[in-house]
Amino acid sequence: MKKKIFSMLLGLALVVGSVCGGVFAEEADPAEGGLTKDVVVLFTSDVHCGIDQGFGYVGLKAVRDKLEADGNYTLLVDDGDSIQGEPLGTMTTGESIVDLMNAEGYDVAIPGNHEFDYGMDRFLELTEKAEYPYISCNFNKEGELVFDPYVIKEFDGVKFAFVGITTPKTITSSTPIYFQDEDGNYIYGFFQDETGETLYNAVQKAVDDARAEGADYVIVMAHLGNEATCEPYTYADVISHTNGIDAFLDGHSHDTDKVVMNNKDGKEVIRAACGTKMANIGWLRISAEDGSVDSGLYTWQNSVSAPELLGITNEMTAALEEETADLNEKLNEVVAKTAVDLTINDPTAVDENNNPIRIIRRAETNLGDLCADAYLDQSGADVSFVNGGGIRVSIPAGDITLNDILKVHPFGNMMCVIEVTGQQILDALEWGSRNVPGESGGFLQVGGLTYEIHTYIDSSCTEDTNGLFTGVAGEYRVKNVMVGGEPLDLEKTYTLASHDYMLLNGGDGYAMFGGANILQDRVKLDNQVLIDYVTGTLGGVIGEEYAEPYGEGRIIAVEEAPAE
Repeated sequence: MKKKIFSMLLGLALVVGSVCGGVFAEEADPAEGGLTKDVVVLFTSDVHCGIDQGFGYVGLKAVRDKLEADGNYTLLVDDGDSIQGEPLGTMTTGESIVDLMNAEGYDVAIPGNHEFDYGMDRFLELTEKAEYPYISCNFNKEGELVFDPYVIKEFDGVKFAFVGITTPKTITSSTPIYFQDEDGNYIYGFFQDETGETLYNAVQKAVDDARAEGADYVIVMAHLGNEATCEPYTYADVISHTNGIDAFLDGHSHDTDKVVMNNKDGKEVIRAACGTKMANIGWLRISAEDGSVDSGLYTWQNSVSAPELLGITNEMTAALEEETADLNEKLNEVVAKTAVDLTINDPTAVDENNNPIRIIRRAETNLGDLCADAYLDQSGADVSFVNGGGIRVSIPAGDITLNDILKVHPFGNMMCVIEVTGQQILDALEWGSRNVPGESGGFLQVGGLTYEIHTYIDSSCTEDTNGLFTGVAGEYRVKNVMVGGEPLDLEKTYTLASHDYMLLNGGDGYAMFGGANILQDRVKLDNQVLIDYVTGTLGGVIGEEYAEPYGEGRIIAVEEAPAE
């Protein structure tokens, strides 16, 4: 009965999805005779190892099976950031996720920025293990593409080209040294430049080459996003500078926006995204009747996954159980308790889709304070920084398991302590605050200091073509920095604790620390830093000192200039 109910729900989702948005046949000119069935491209993105959340991989298999049983051709593609983000990925350096994607029957995938988080060698090993191709028209080694820029799939003589794009911001949103040789020279890149033209040209060449090979439809699989920090490499930048694309399936921003916009010739292109952690499955349908293209989402908003709530089982059930069985006992061990909710989100506000609003990347939160305090406590440094993009999930009040903490810090970064000047601290705070009130993964949660962000002052931070900090050209928007209750001394030397990603490897563009004297070099995993602080210093209980969800006032946004 539960399976029957789920099939009915899927049928309803198909009807609802087909109503949303317009229908387009942008560049398509299918071969005469054409399709005998609709083609449905299912797409996932930013799964971040959330294989048993939302629909999960079991639900994804059920959706695909239902679509095929209803008489559709199907393809399954992934738009990046699948192999990292939860303990199963961390503890197997991505291998278990690739095994599950093989079992799921993915047809194509692209690398997101976090596919590189286990190192270049490891990622390339995983691509050899994958039974589906990875594609990217801009990921290159010394100018030569590492993967094919596109692949073509065919049904009834109609050819569908998939073109891959990986964000050029990957170098700083993964770990910069992974893209360098032994001498520190960048040998891997993503055709990044100051204007975006090199990327646009690479995309256009891939599209044109696919058309020349007979593609009737060209579908972009991208990991670009919509955030201001991604410019000039957002989906909108690429679409507006190219032609020949029928649909643009995008990831990276974790959004679920469907946008219709004009390409450089004034023709409409659908851009679709499907969020994160399998809460949604994206679909792109090409009609056999008239060749039109439309997109939508299958959405699962319940906290309990679809397979668990509806009792769905299929071939993926056994595959999931096999990959997760050995980890579950240890991961479910209770290591601490918290009396308060610890959050990365605004505790009350939601967006227009009723989803939580993430604020950890632009404002102080109590979980940000906790993580920064852990670095401060475990290092003995004067000041601690934790990038907001490295704090991934909230922790609800109650028992805290090892799994909960691993999810907070899933990247396997290592604690370091370096000597820095007050000027370097100020530059780092300015760089981290450059997008406020917008988001940045490099936004700094802090311990040992307080600061103000005067948001009425436009950021004047400068960067090189790789997205690394080069300086501040105008007035600083960060002001009134206090260290240990005393004003920051720009000439003084301080000790700074954070992790190797940011302090040693230039992650999130923090180049101002290059050449700093290293006092503690990769001494402890970031999640172990948090575990030891909570279980040791705090005695296993997080109490009322962290009760305020917006933190204790370490970071203050000043929206208007003080009266003179």
